[in-house]
Amino acid sequence: MSKYQTKVVKFGGTSLASAEQIQKAVAIIRAEDARRYVVPSAPGKRFDGDKKVTDMLIALYEASEQGNPCEELLGEIEQRYTEIVGDLGLSLDLSPEFSAIRAQLAAGTTLDYLASRGEYLNGLILAGYLGYPFIDAAEVIFFDENGAFEAELTNRVLSRRLSRQRNAVIPGFYGSLPNGTIKTFSRGGSDITGAIVARAANADLYENWTDVSGFLMTDPRIVPNPKAIKIITYRELRELSYMGAAVLHEDSIFPVKVAGIPINIKNTNRPDDNGTLIVPSKDGFEPMASPAPGAITGVAGRKGLCLIHIEKDMMNQEIGFGAKVLQTIAEMGISFEHLPSGIDTMSVVISRADLEGKEEELIRRITAAVQPDFISLEGELALVAVVGRGMMGTPGSAARVFGALAKEKINIRMIDQGSSELNIIVGVNEKDFERAVGAIYAEFTAS
Repeated sequence: MSKYQTKVVKFGGTSLASAEQIQKAVAIIRAEDARRYVVPSAPGKRFDGDKKVTDMLIALYEASEQGNPCEELLGEIEQRYTEIVGDLGLSLDLSPEFSAIRAQLAAGTTLDYLASRGEYLNGLILAGYLGYPFIDAAEVIFFDENGAFEAELTNRVLSRRLSRQRNAVIPGFYGSLPNGTIKTFSRGGSDITGAIVARAANADLYENWTDVSGFLMTDPRIVPNPKAIKIITYRELRELSYMGAAVLHEDSIFPVKVAGIPINIKNTNRPDDNGTLIVPSKDGFEPMASPAPGAITGVAGRKGLCLIHIEKDMMNQEIGFGAKVLQTIAEMGISFEHLPSGIDTMSVVISRADLEGKEEELIRRITAAVQPDFISLEGELALVAVVGRGMMGTPGSAARVFGALAKEKINIRMIDQGSSELNIIVGVNEKDFERAVGAIYAEFTAS
């Protein structure tokens, strides 16, 4: 019997790509009475070379905008759903929905409307197969006239609606503008909807079902078969996500983070795997959330960076020195990534793409603003972040990082450690990036 009273479950595109996958998802939902509210994505790829339905809908919009024939592509999309309905043995008739789409195409529709139909139609199918009420997301998820998500209004309306339904299917990815027009989330859409529903339902747990058994400690393209992360805090997730790890986007966890609801990333094809549990803090999750001293949660990193290095005697006594440097960078429309500094030195890490074509002007402007004794621009920098609660207060964590790199004869160009001791960031040459990640991972995971 589940220890949870209310779970919200979101299924990704690969989890609902076919009738067979939908049957797996439904078996998961029915396995626990606590899994009360379901958020589906549009059907994803069924096999290599297959098309995601959302991509097909976007292509349909582009064809319509260019005045090209649309019926053949729309027919392919309709056939995809017809096959799913037939293979599930449902008596559901989606022809009125496709008639509505044809009418919208003829009248001149929006990309958001067409793109949202993937989730909408899959939601109708899943609701019909489960026997759950269907709640159109356009009726309960709202954006203002400028397209900004209305979090509090949505939470009030959706909470009231869910309080009247013990179970429901709410399609992901979209909501509505004040005039009733469909509006989609820009990225991670169904993940965002799942988190919104979890908050509104006051869920004990938000399960995000995908095609992987949680997050990995590092990039499997660099380290073969890395270990899975069993539990991670929102702060650690933020650090790893910022450094390029393929984890949930910040927007897709914010609603549940605000409500203090844990997220469980699970695998639809291997439902018995524990997956990764994302928690607000270790409080209430002891001893699971207490890592061994010195243990790390993950290693991630980014390439494509460069370093502006500034030196000036008595810099620390010059009021506003750092502010002038950063203001100069901001005035050129460039954001900085990291800011390691010393008493008479200051370094600014910047994306090489953001700086492209502006190098000489930026150096000139900084020189005019602060008159440094020395300034240089160094390229081909990569950052590697070592993240983990287990490093907090554990002597020798930094030494292990640096020792692992020294053993591989990798030169460290920059060091940055936050006061929280949650992460250690080192800068290395881009050509050494993969070796650096592998060396650090091996140091902290060797048995």
